Amino acid sequence: MNRLASSLSPYLQQHAANPVDWREWSEETLAEAKALDKPLFISVGYAACHWCHVMAHESFEDAEIAALVNEFTVPVKVDREERPDVDAVYMQATIAIAGQGGWPMTVFAAPDGTPFFAGTYFPREHFARLVNAVGTAWATQRSDLMEQGKAVVQACATGGPVLADVSDSCPIDGPCPAGAPIEAGVLDAAAEQVARAFDRAHGGFGGAPKFPTAPVLDFLLRQHARTGEAASLMVVERTAEAMARGGIYDQLGGGYARYSVDAAWVVPHFEKMLYDNALLLDLHTRLDGPLHRRVAGEVARFIVDGLGTAEGGFASAFDADTDGVEGLTYVWTPGQLLDVLGEDAEWAARLFEVTQQGTFEHGASVLQLLADPDDEARYARVRDRLRLARDARPQPGRDDKVVAAWNALAVTALTEYARVHGQEWADRAAERAATLLHELHTVDGRLRRVSRDGTAGAAAGVLEDYGATAVAYLARHRATGEAVWLDRAKVLVDVIDARFATGDGGFHDTADDAEALVSRPSDPTDGPTPSGWALAARAYAEYAETTGDPYYRDAAYRALAVAEPVLTQHPRFAGGLGVAAEVMRGHLF
Repeated sequence: MNRLASSLSPYLQQHAANPVDWREWSEETLAEAKALDKPLFISVGYAACHWCHVMAHESFEDAEIAALVNEFTVPVKVDREERPDVDAVYMQATIAIAGQGGWPMTVFAAPDGTPFFAGTYFPREHFARLVNAVGTAWATQRSDLMEQGKAVVQACATGGPVLADVSDSCPIDGPCPAGAPIEAGVLDAAAEQVARAFDRAHGGFGGAPKFPTAPVLDFLLRQHARTGEAASLMVVERTAEAMARGGIYDQLGGGYARYSVDAAWVVPHFEKMLYDNALLLDLHTRLDGPLHRRVAGEVARFIVDGLGTAEGGFASAFDADTDGVEGLTYVWTPGQLLDVLGEDAEWAARLFEVTQQGTFEHGASVLQLLADPDDEARYARVRDRLRLARDARPQPGRDDKVVAAWNALAVTALTEYARVHGQEWADRAAERAATLLHELHTVDGRLRRVSRDGTAGAAAGVLEDYGATAVAYLARHRATGEAVWLDRAKVLVDVIDARFATGDGGFHDTADDAEALVSRPSDPTDGPTPSGWALAARAYAEYAETTGDPYYRDAAYRALAVAEPVLTQHPRFAGGLGVAAEVMRGHLF
């Protein structure tokens, strides 16, 4: 047994029985590596990650590989969802070294955390050679490794996006100009550039693998609300419908998988993440039509019933694997349909695109719903029977940790869903989760990143936690009229202002009193969720809109004006900034 058994993280607990002598990331671990004069082996992943499981089975559960790791390194396991700051620093280094990133992330670093080699998944034999090579190089070529590490850190420190200087037009100690920080023409040009990248055949952007990219769809929808631009609405509607009808959407149980392995949304990577479902719930809520109304209701129910925790929050994810087999719970063969449905099987096979050849592995198919059923009552009966049969199958594991930012996204989405569709159960769920964020995740006025089973973890909240939670509290204030939510939002935006602001209008992703890493991340671009920068700017803007306080209006103005080049040059990856800019123009919903 290694040192992970008492960890809060389900991902780390998955590795507690490994023969690898894992430690958690901490200052004590770095001090231990220094005392032992060994490099760090930093392995970063998350509980629902399929290839993380593969590398664990191949290497970390193997006694021979573990002996090499333990001999030559101080091994450290990191849950990227619990420590996004550590993940961000080493992901940047991994991309700089290997040219691409992903999980599991495999990093070798000096005892002070300076990375000198990095990659992602390595097969067992390759990984064994790599550990041996690192051990040899540390003993015989250490100065070369350290020089390489310093060069990586320097490249990461200077490799950020180009930002604007607004010190003259909008000084920190003075008022900003009247009007919006980003001109309408800039926002419209960004939307047009995004629309040009649209996949007209299948919806979405790019080829395989294909991700929902919810932040930029949100931006396009708000830009359409301001301008009436038909192209922006078309991109959103066609993408949302293609996803809702494809295999990336769970046609029986509701909820979206993290991404599609193909360009046509047919076969998902089966893990379901809270953040995707919160953002896509919000998207479907604000689109018209029976399909979007149905899917919004199903996604909301999946979040509340499927991911709800006893304490009132929402769990992070469901695994891609079931009993080590990806997709085992979800896929069907014609024979399985026949066993469950009898004479309805052939009709269901046509409806859900289940074929003899299959769309997945071993002749199995992922359910799709490319056209509406011709018999709604029959569809409902068939769906209920299939869902009951599927519920009797082995189920994927659930990562029960509650992440502040992702719960906040769910609070905002459920609050809006309840407002639009009059669903009180969704509003009650949003209120419970928001209360949990305040009562459990807030300690001495500061946010903790995660909790589990009613216990808050030690990891400090990062910028996205503060920004998303402030936005969620403001949504609760609008829904309830209760001043307490406005007061709670102010506490968080003031922490952003005091602890995360860079002094020139931008933000760091970590607080100024957080644990010092080899670099301090600051990234205005989106991942699958809006960037912390974008969420902070939106929180400022919404708070200013609610209260009329010019201080926060100016802070929002600076944050967006500084980041305008990012939106101009990389609009597909800056949808969150576009949303915040549209919020400042009055397009709150």
